[in-house]
Amino acid sequence: MIKAFFSRVKRRNNNVYYIDRVSKKKQKEKIYGEKALLFLYGKSSFWLIPWVFIARFFVAKLPFFSRMYGALQKTSYSRKKILPFIKQYAIDPEEFQDPVATFSSFNAFFIRKLKLSARPFDQKQQTIAAFAEGRYLVFPDVDQVDQIYVKGQSFSLTSLLQSKKKAETYRSASLVLARLCPADYHRFHFPVDCVPQKAAAINGPLYSVNPLALMQNIGYLWENARVVTELTGAFGQMLLIEIGATNVGSIIQTYAPKKRYLKGEEKGYFSFGGSCMIALFPKGAVEFSSDLLEHTSQGLETKVRLGETIGSWKKALTF
Repeated sequence: MIKAFFSRVKRRNNNVYYIDRVSKKKQKEKIYGEKALLFLYGKSSFWLIPWVFIARFFVAKLPFFSRMYGALQKTSYSRKKILPFIKQYAIDPEEFQDPVATFSSFNAFFIRKLKLSARPFDQKQQTIAAFAEGRYLVFPDVDQVDQIYVKGQSFSLTSLLQSKKKAETYRSASLVLARLCPADYHRFHFPVDCVPQKAAAINGPLYSVNPLALMQNIGYLWENARVVTELTGAFGQMLLIEIGATNVGSIIQTYAPKKRYLKGEEKGYFSFGGSCMIALFPKGAVEFSSDLLEHTSQGLETKVRLGETIGSWKKALTF
């Protein structure tokens, strides 16, 4: 399925499409920083290729670039970008917990909180909620990913988790990939009632996770800086992974380890930039929503709002 997704992206000539879950219509994505992204990851003239690789190295491999860009978004001068950004990406300020005028910088706006009423969560224990607002792909069996080769690389659970033991535990597990664009809400929440363990940070570069980049090298998912958290709940255990990307200043965890949390409570947030998340569920434990399965099989992401149901447990344990 992932192979179909990325091959379809290639055929769309650098355009990225997704299905809006509310309207059920296919939409063309408005890509923030599109010109820079196309230069770094799009098709280049032969004479430009060496310069593209050099630029990509400096942007992704050297952390000072993303840190510097992130620092600029925290200055008061960056406030002037907020209103044009809201207008360009049709963001509804009525959903914000705080008025636009109170944001001291663009980053303060970027990590905004939403009113609880704006994103209700279904509290039925059997259902699994969208843990972030973004574009979703779902795979009932992670082994489907292991056989996909992009530039000679296959998806590697061991590399992603930096643990052979965990990779074995989640062999043939179900996988969710959620991609957050800069225009999206960038706080992430617990998808189920659970007790989270301490988050484990894994260092790495900050390549783009836009499909234009991933179609060249899916390895960015397990090369980029990321944070892995184990959650224990009625279903047993699962993993939630936050993955940084270009210009992501930092991944902030706001939860307390080994404390019980309800579905929908906040886990943390990304500072400025695009990013993505991966959820891994035990083999055969979940059944994903039919529309997400259908769209993924067609090679299309689905835009999902925070809190919407993305699947359900097949069997619950005592918790």
